Amino acid sequence: MFEALTNRLSETFSRLRKLGVIRASDLEEVLRDIRTALLEADVALEVTKSFIEDVRRKALGQAVIRSITPDQMIIKIVHDHLLEVLEGETPPPPLSVVKTPLKVMLVGLQGSGKTTSVAKIAHLLTKKSEKCAVVASTDVYRPAAIEQLSLLTQSVEKASFVPATATETPLAIVERALNVFAEKRADVLVLDTAGRLHTDDELMQELEILVARVQPEEVLLVADMMTGQDALHIARSFSERLPLTGIVLTRADSESRGGVALSMRVETGCPIRALGIGEHLDDIEIFEARRVVGRLLGMGDIVSLVEKAAETLEKEEADATMARLRQGIFTLDDLAQQLKQVRKMGGISSVLKMLPGASAFEDAVKKQGIADHTITHQLAIISSMTPKERRHYRLINGSRCRRIAKGSGCSVQDVNKLLKHYEKMLDAHKKLKKMQQQRGFEEKLQNFFK
Repeated sequence: MFEALTNRLSETFSRLRKLGVIRASDLEEVLRDIRTALLEADVALEVTKSFIEDVRRKALGQAVIRSITPDQMIIKIVHDHLLEVLEGETPPPPLSVVKTPLKVMLVGLQGSGKTTSVAKIAHLLTKKSEKCAVVASTDVYRPAAIEQLSLLTQSVEKASFVPATATETPLAIVERALNVFAEKRADVLVLDTAGRLHTDDELMQELEILVARVQPEEVLLVADMMTGQDALHIARSFSERLPLTGIVLTRADSESRGGVALSMRVETGCPIRALGIGEHLDDIEIFEARRVVGRLLGMGDIVSLVEKAAETLEKEEADATMARLRQGIFTLDDLAQQLKQVRKMGGISSVLKMLPGASAFEDAVKKQGIADHTITHQLAIISSMTPKERRHYRLINGSRCRRIAKGSGCSVQDVNKLLKHYEKMLDAHKKLKKMQQQRGFEEKLQNFFK
């Protein structure tokens, strides 16, 4: 999400930093580049115009041209305004079960990913708490829609599904779901609704009746990130007919432009509550504007990186690795463990996006041939070694190298490249060990990484 926009803005700000003094014409050129970047990212034209005018007004009002660091001032203005647009004046609390009972209803077009999102949200709201959920589908129009949600709900540990048939009316299903919800004394009720065109008046009226009966605390509009410019009309139509409280964007992992998020946020005035980033139940993220804007402008997102690491790393495993490193032990088995950890966190590209300033050396990383697919190759190479070779890499001679290459499906050059990479890591670890015992360790550490 937002990769294309991030790349364009990074190019613009990179040129800006090279200018010693910024004239009024330079400011206009920057704004023109930002306008182009927003339009290419599928942000609606009217939203783009408003955004550029607001940034221009703030930039002139803060005397950017006379600022000591004009490039940083412009970046800050763009950052703050993006945050203001995505977060609003009073940021809503994240999607969670604060008060019970909580009733959530998902609405949107057919094919937007509603049914999958229902199961994901039920899982999200219950997985880290003692809360339990009841899930129901009122989609009696799409063949096998009810069966699909029933199967998905089986994978949600703390959720139960309300059986229904396509011969029932949506209102009858809702009535039974509310009864089950009350009987079980569940904490969360998540309702799926049939996908409908915003121009279909009859089906929109049906939604209004269901909302009036359920009185949900959350009415979430589910939209596909690949909707494009039509997102504005969809958002407008649904927000005019229903009391929307938020937006869930699906396929955020597949769409690099991300302009739909800005357009729908501005049009509805509703916060973006969550992002669907894959097909599995865990592939959903709570949307936090400050973190997204940080990634968008190449400032990184260390908090998300730490959280993702904490989710994927086993504590005992981490403690054992750290103990070995303190003893000066770092084998190819340890390297394999680190590579697996990076892969669990979404790969090198995912980690880089969350590191502040990483965009500056992303191209250099690619030139070195370091990419997500290389992790798979390197793990295959290490797996083809014997336990003794993984502990004592100097045993690997020419014939062993050929055997390892053949066993891993890689070339001899790939094996040699991995061993050189490992030797550099060993060397770096030795230097850090020496520095740790000297005075001024922190300053030396900074210089070491520079």
